[in-house]
Amino acid sequence: MQPTTAVRTGTTQINTSLIRTIAGQTITLYFDTKLPRPYDLIYRVQGTGGICMASADKIYIEGRSPKPDTWESMKPYYDEFEHPLWKTLGDQASRRGGHGGGDWLEIYRLIHALQTGTPPDMDVYDAAAWSCITELSEKSVADRSRPMDFPDFTRGRWKTTKPIGILGS
Repeated sequence: MQPTTAVRTGTTQINTSLIRTIAGQTITLYFDTKLPRPYDLIYRVQGTGGICMASADKIYIEGRSPKPDTWESMKPYYDEFEHPLWKTLGDQASRRGGHGGGDWLEIYRLIHALQTGTPPDMDVYDAAAWSCITELSEKSVADRSRPMDFPDFTRGRWKTTKPIGILGS
């Protein structure tokens, strides 16, 4: 999804960026690396039918979770939905890299793409989009949290770009 706006509010220690996508979805990004607190990446995905807080190993899915409005462990969902790549390399990644092995897996995938001549999991447009959030956020804060237009680095090609192969694995 191509984001359309980015807003960041807060102090120099904690900032919240809100990104509205073309499809009308909202992405919330938190920046909090300065304050004393236990380490937590706050991985959370929430929608109209459920919520997953991966760093807390909790999930709730309306109509599927055993008890209404009650957290459950994510273990059964890992068993059912774990990506084949993580099933194959997850133990190795967890022992070798930061962020639960995600850093190592990203580097592994990039090296694999370079060695085999296959497209990497991200391209220059992804990198530009991820990188511009900081500048857009800073501009928004400087302008009293005014929304900033998100540049379309692909000039509309994101609409027809095929999903990366790893998503269908």
